[in-house]
Amino acid sequence: MLAEFLGTFVLILLGVGSVALTVVGLPGSGRQEAAFGASDWLIICWGWGLGVTFGVYVAGGVTGAHLNPAVSLAFAVRRSLAWRKLIPYWFAQVAGAFVAAALVYASYRWAIDFFNHKAGLTRDQSLSTYSIFATFPAEYFGNSWWGPLLDQIIGTGILLLLICAVTDQRNMAPLANLAPFIIGLVVVVIGMTFGTNAGYAINPARDFGPRLFTFFEGWGKIALPGSYKWYSGYWWIPIVGPLIGGVLGTMVYDLAITPLVKLRSGPAQEGRVPDEPKA
Repeated sequence: MLAEFLGTFVLILLGVGSVALTVVGLPGSGRQEAAFGASDWLIICWGWGLGVTFGVYVAGGVTGAHLNPAVSLAFAVRRSLAWRKLIPYWFAQVAGAFVAAALVYASYRWAIDFFNHKAGLTRDQSLSTYSIFATFPAEYFGNSWWGPLLDQIIGTGILLLLICAVTDQRNMAPLANLAPFIIGLVVVVIGMTFGTNAGYAINPARDFGPRLFTFFEGWGKIALPGSYKWYSGYWWIPIVGPLIGGVLGTMVYDLAITPLVKLRSGPAQEGRVPDEPKA
């Protein structure tokens, strides 16, 4: 639990910090409705990707570094994690995310208040400063729940499919402890391809821990139940969507690829890293 707490803490600290930098920290910050530019989005994608990388390096040797309730659930379903560990892992992950959000706020509090003051907004009116911490759907979804839910299912499904591939020693898993870096790149590319639909939470702890913090710090109904001008009651979607998507992504890998790599490796080589292909 301590490893999952600290790994998730590092992930959220760097990821949320990258969003804070783009929203209130850079010269010229002051955009309303959380309208990120292309360069801002690249900072955010790389911030989250590197946050995942270093979070995995922190906790990987102890727990495998799930850092995500969707990963823990998917691994429990595929019997890679004991079910009795699932709830403790979830608790540690959400707690790590909550504390990391609090530390980012402690550092950026003056910038957040200055931003809101210039905009003439109170916290419970400021979607831009809320977006530093947790996610919300794009305006084009309106008040529809299906579009953002599908987005979270797809994004987390891709994440778990690729985590299974990267960590499968019978397939083409990276050597020399490069797996955390590759998984970080997976998060970067998901952000660059599906990120703007709903903020690419793809992790219930990543969203709910900071969301809970912002509720206590004055963002009110924007945080919980998750309501703003064009959406209402959004809080459950970044929880349910990733949990569904994670299980589906793992199932796709285990149905389509796992039997084939088992067959190719043979019973005597089960779990062994395949030999390098001959030229």
